[in-house]
Amino acid sequence: MNSRQASDLPLKGARQRFEQWRKVQKVRARIPDSLWASAVKLARVYGINRTAKALRVDYYSLKKRLGPEPVADQDFTAVPFGAPEARTGATFLELAPPSPTGACDCTLELEDTIGSKMRVHLKSATPLDLGALCRSFWNPVP
Repeated sequence: MNSRQASDLPLKGARQRFEQWRKVQKVRARIPDSLWASAVKLARVYGINRTAKALRVDYYSLKKRLGPEPVADQDFTAVPFGAPEARTGATFLELAPPSPTGACDCTLELEDTIGSKMRVHLKSATPLDLGALCRSFWNPVP
């Protein structure tokens, strides 16, 4: 028996318990909490997908029962450089927009539905300035 087969023994045992229960129960009967508890324990070790396939249970039902604790195939926590095995509690990372590297020239030509036209040559304009300019042209204040 190789190491992979030896590590799958808990999954095989749980699969046999699930199969025995399925033989005795009606089709579409609810799985007892004791079997779900064993499936959750195995999913924490072997991952949700592998456990769900082995036990023939719904992936999303098993995932829902796991709750917020990390799972073997879903633990993607960022580890900062130089801090092995350290975990950060950050859930949001703000990225600053890139700063302009030089002068940016652009020519903006606008035309509305009644034929009015406007042409503007801008130097180092930001996207917010352009958006405001376009809105004021197309939706003038009465």
